[in-house]
Amino acid sequence: MLAVTGTVAEGQTSQAATARQAEALDRGVVSVHTDTGNLISWRWLATDPDDVAFNVYRAGTKVNTSPITGSTNYFHGGAPNSADYTVRAVVGGVEQGDSVHAIQFRTGYKDVPLSPPAGSTTPDGVAYTYEANDASVGDLDGDGALDFVLKWQPTNAKDNSQSGYTGNTIIDGIRLDGTRLWRVDLGRNIRSGAHYTQFQVYDYDGDGRAEVAMKTADGSTDGTGKVIGSSSADHRNSSGYVLSGPEYLTMFNGLTGAAMGTVDHVPARGTVASWGDSYGNRVDRFLAGTAYLDGARPSLIMARGYYTRTVIAAWDWRGGAFTRRWTFDTDSSTNSGKGYDGQGNHQLSVADVDADGKDEIVYGSMAVDDNGNALWTTKYGHGDAMHVGDLDPSRSGLEEFKVDEDGSKPSSWMADARTGRILWSTPADGDNGRGVCDDIWSGSAGAESWSSAVDGVRNPQGAVVADRKPSSANFLSWWDGDTTRELLDGTHVDKYGTSADTRLLTGTSVHSNNGTKATPSLSGDILGDWREEVVWPTTDNTALRIYSTPYETGTKITTLLHDSTYRTALAWQNTAYNQPPHPSFFIGSGMATPPRPTVSVP
Repeated sequence: MLAVTGTVAEGQTSQAATARQAEALDRGVVSVHTDTGNLISWRWLATDPDDVAFNVYRAGTKVNTSPITGSTNYFHGGAPNSADYTVRAVVGGVEQGDSVHAIQFRTGYKDVPLSPPAGSTTPDGVAYTYEANDASVGDLDGDGALDFVLKWQPTNAKDNSQSGYTGNTIIDGIRLDGTRLWRVDLGRNIRSGAHYTQFQVYDYDGDGRAEVAMKTADGSTDGTGKVIGSSSADHRNSSGYVLSGPEYLTMFNGLTGAAMGTVDHVPARGTVASWGDSYGNRVDRFLAGTAYLDGARPSLIMARGYYTRTVIAAWDWRGGAFTRRWTFDTDSSTNSGKGYDGQGNHQLSVADVDADGKDEIVYGSMAVDDNGNALWTTKYGHGDAMHVGDLDPSRSGLEEFKVDEDGSKPSSWMADARTGRILWSTPADGDNGRGVCDDIWSGSAGAESWSSAVDGVRNPQGAVVADRKPSSANFLSWWDGDTTRELLDGTHVDKYGTSADTRLLTGTSVHSNNGTKATPSLSGDILGDWREEVVWPTTDNTALRIYSTPYETGTKITTLLHDSTYRTALAWQNTAYNQPPHPSFFIGSGMATPPRPTVSVP
């Protein structure tokens, strides 16, 4: 492993002193065509020197006049959409070799071809087809380029509260050129829906290739055609629920889709009614994530339950085998009766909230320490949205902004992520189902917060700084050239203004996912410079359509893929009610010099 130490800017949340395992990425160069030329952008890697500069070449001819130092993008005016670009780093005045060739966004987007699975019919005679749903990324083949892992969801997928049979959930591993590496069929004993299959894509063993982890059952078939458990077992009841039979956790090879290791899922479902109801709703509420629990290497987080009992299991994948690191259980003698039950959200977050160099699990209204011990609880209960990051750069540490469902609890609040101490809150107002927090407006310092049930836009201290709320309360994306973040909702990106929002992007012939949640398959910094790509499926589900920003920027930030808080957020983004990623430091108007991560790469 190559360990690289970067500098940390004063006033920012420091990166872990121990080098954290990261991907050995290529430059991720993209060329986005516009009416007036091409925007070329690329990654500033954590393994690059602080003072690295860059030259841009078209077909072997340099197009910039002097080395580029203040950003990692360059606009080449008048060039055709077919222009072929590479980038060369300049280190200590010496030009290095060519990067990979730029991925061409010839019409402003890049399509990754897909092969939809064939539809079928459930035992009750309901026909279904497949739609491309949530996606994640990882370097599946070890070539330095990120690949996609895509969940195919049948059109009869169900919320846990809804009875009925569903088609099988299908998972594909796909290169950016559309080559399908493998297909995993989770089988009839894994019900399809947003709460059932949370998949994690990460290099857990540090071999330079990402693995894929998810819950499996009798009849799940890996990418080589091998069946896990019994191929003939059918544990579905007459209502379509799966409330009996074995449950497994499987680690799949990212290159081949082969099941490399399978263990019993922790926790087992046990008595269905002990999770809050007897028909199968609350027992099958699953969350998943990835966390650097030892401060250096990633561990897998698998969780069950959040309305009543919660169990979180932490696993290491080393040497081709699972080892359980710890299990947190709200029903244990240590935690029972202390206000940790019923605190989970429809998602989780991962961050080093106590600045000890190791990650914690923020589980809605509570947090679990890196060693599996309870850290804090607000006792405010379940909610549908949360954001964890450096939301208030004027104070030390990280914060959590969250909305609540319980009509007797604060409708929204911000807390110190280290201690759970409430910094401010808004009065109870029923089920507050949507809430967002980040710096979307340069007119107020720090992150702005707003939610569906609360009036106004609030600053990090909870004061209303703008009366007009944004047109959406959903996802976020760093899209244009400044450091404030834009609004991502449905199939469009908007810029907030106190009088009106401005449309910056409308996706062409694409669809959003997950019903009223209207989320993309994936959004994050996956290519080019630090700005974020948006990935939607085409309306006919024959491609993933990637959009990358056409706007120039004068800001230079290390690829967010090498910030482990952000990278693990991309991994858990597909979990249940998807949420946008946040890095470990503040990005926004008036931001300090961004820190450089300390990483080790294969």
